[in-house]
Amino acid sequence: MKPVEIKPDIFWVGAIDWGIRDFHGYITQNGTTYNNYLINDKQVTLVDTVKHDFDMVTIGNIRRIVDPSKVTNLVINHIEPDHASGIGTVMKYMPDATIYISEKGKKGLDRYCDTSRWTMKVVKNGDTLNTGRYTLTFLETPMLHWPDSMVTYVKEAKLLISQDAFGQHIATSSRFDDEFTECHSEFELNDAVVDYYANILMPFGQLIKSKIEEIVRLGIEIDMIAPDHGIIWRKDPGKIIRMYLDMAGGKAEQQVVIIYDTMWHSTELMTIPIMKGIKDEGVDCKVIKLRATPMSVAIKEFWRSRGCLVGTPTINNVMFPSVSEFLHHLGGLRPKNRIAGAFGSFGWGGGAVKEAYELLKHMGLEVVEPGVQVLYKPSVDDENQCYEFGRTFAQRVKEYNAKF
Repeated sequence: MKPVEIKPDIFWVGAIDWGIRDFHGYITQNGTTYNNYLINDKQVTLVDTVKHDFDMVTIGNIRRIVDPSKVTNLVINHIEPDHASGIGTVMKYMPDATIYISEKGKKGLDRYCDTSRWTMKVVKNGDTLNTGRYTLTFLETPMLHWPDSMVTYVKEAKLLISQDAFGQHIATSSRFDDEFTECHSEFELNDAVVDYYANILMPFGQLIKSKIEEIVRLGIEIDMIAPDHGIIWRKDPGKIIRMYLDMAGGKAEQQVVIIYDTMWHSTELMTIPIMKGIKDEGVDCKVIKLRATPMSVAIKEFWRSRGCLVGTPTINNVMFPSVSEFLHHLGGLRPKNRIAGAFGSFGWGGGAVKEAYELLKHMGLEVVEPGVQVLYKPSVDDENQCYEFGRTFAQRVKEYNAKF
């Protein structure tokens, strides 16, 4: 891709990674982009670099606009390697550039690189940099989603360069939201937003709300949001802000996701009457088998749904390994505002369903218990019990959802 002018003399100079499918364990089935931005002003300024595999791509894009040695400033909003690991190569081509970075960002970058050869300026919340026609304001966003994180606001362009916030993992030749939806669907874009939020930003809902409220208090006008992954929001940047406020506030669909795995199909057979019971209460339901589904998809569907039922057989008195992995991964994301339950099968000794409930309670989720357990293969009576459990759970989901 060639550089794309997103505002007068402000260019996207990033790279598209069409082939990546595993992003530190997060399945990126649609690839991703590494976005960074060049401000071709009196002081030429680059905001962020790219992943090291694509460092010469961004240098090539910059060259189409200006000699890289003319770059005066390099802003590092976030030091995670998918954004900053190209800095060593980039700085070889712009050796006189001053690096603007948060205090924690500098401490982190010191661990990744030999920064003694570079000129660095630590900035704090509200500090500004005038590049000529443009004024850049730095807003610290610690733990969104690393301690070093900040965003850069370009006042005269009403442009928020938002780092990882408001992004999506989509490899596409479209640079803007309206371009993307012309070729694809609104649902596909929204789904990518939810997927990204659920797997990366779920733990930071309250921080997201407070930072958006801070931007409102400061009276910052935004007519474009340019994240470091995915498309740029120019048609309706308010849409993505509203989506984030809804997600941070715990908004979910009045539906249930059944997330399970199975050994000899007994737990799998239980999902059928449970699902029927849920549907007969007028609540939509989706069923996900863990070994047939990427973990990131299971996390996304958990986040999208108000209720979740976890199904696990017992093996060696504990949960099935894939179910255990899912629940421990989910616990690290600190979910809130969801209702959950568990069910499963066992042979000569149970334990898995009890363990699942313990983990769900430890997360602070509201639970519906007792769950359903069956010995070996479910009988007709067991299937009836599963059906009633599904109906009861759906009723509780509707009651719980009414609070939001």
